[in-house]
Amino acid sequence: MSVASEAIVIRAYGGPEVMVIEPVEVPQPGPGEILVRQHAASVNFHDIYVRSGSYRTLDLPGIPGLEAVGTVEAVGDGVDAFRVGDRIAYIARNYGAYARVRVISASLAVPVPEGIDDGVASAWFLKGLTAQALVDEVEPVRPGMSVLVQAAGGGVGQLVARMASLRGARVIGTAGSPEKAAIARAAGCEDVIAYREEDVAARVMEFTGGAGVAAAYDAVGVDTFEGSLASLAVKGHLVHYGQASGPIPPFDLSRLGARSAKVSRPFLWPYISTRETLFAASARLFGAIAAGELPLTLGGRFDLAEAGKAHAALEARAAGPFVLDC
Repeated sequence: MSVASEAIVIRAYGGPEVMVIEPVEVPQPGPGEILVRQHAASVNFHDIYVRSGSYRTLDLPGIPGLEAVGTVEAVGDGVDAFRVGDRIAYIARNYGAYARVRVISASLAVPVPEGIDDGVASAWFLKGLTAQALVDEVEPVRPGMSVLVQAAGGGVGQLVARMASLRGARVIGTAGSPEKAAIARAAGCEDVIAYREEDVAARVMEFTGGAGVAAAYDAVGVDTFEGSLASLAVKGHLVHYGQASGPIPPFDLSRLGARSAKVSRPFLWPYISTRETLFAASARLFGAIAAGELPLTLGGRFDLAEAGKAHAALEARAAGPFVLDC
């Protein structure tokens, strides 16, 4: 017997207005699956790329959304890791999180400890796992190293800054507004550069005595890439993990030779591709959140039916993160 629910359905690529709430029928969980009554779904830039058609990774018509937090309402055959009533978080690469009720594979779910708000857990789960992978695996942060974090007042950026600072790095951040600069400083940045008004590389060299940074973490894309590249120290690493301002154009790899620098384009999925790595990473993240080590603010909460308003706020660079109450 199916369960009546509602979900945001995209039938054509476009602006926030293409997201419309519709009634849907959700089947009972099959073998290895769980039925989840969702509490909060996170709103990410990835969702915007999917909605606009920049990423053609969701078959239309389709339900967007990668991550959510909810309560298990039913379990399928063979599921022994969860019981009805358990609170879980998940990231689903096949989308579908913008819904009130849904079925997911139990292998995607991780337990959410008591004391962590549903909205906070949802809003920071993907961002936190991403930041954790960046500073612990993509370019491991060591005590004493200098790093640059572009858009350090943004969702992932402030977590990268906070985690790098906790690991002993000297963090230089950039921000696009005084509001975002304040967030970056609160996240652990010793110096903050107004990247729309100042020469980022020149300021980085000033702050580092001409040495540059060992790593630059950049999710802005075309608007900041050249500044990040010019800020690197010898053997520095530009970690290009997003493109909020648009993709970077092709460039000549030989430009890296003078400093023996490197550029990488990591995605989160390979770092949580097994049940063991997902559980371990999630436990570290939720442990840090429970211990009060990470910033836990929310920029706003919207009802699921107001997903378009949440996207518009995020695209306007309003201080997030944002969640949809399901």
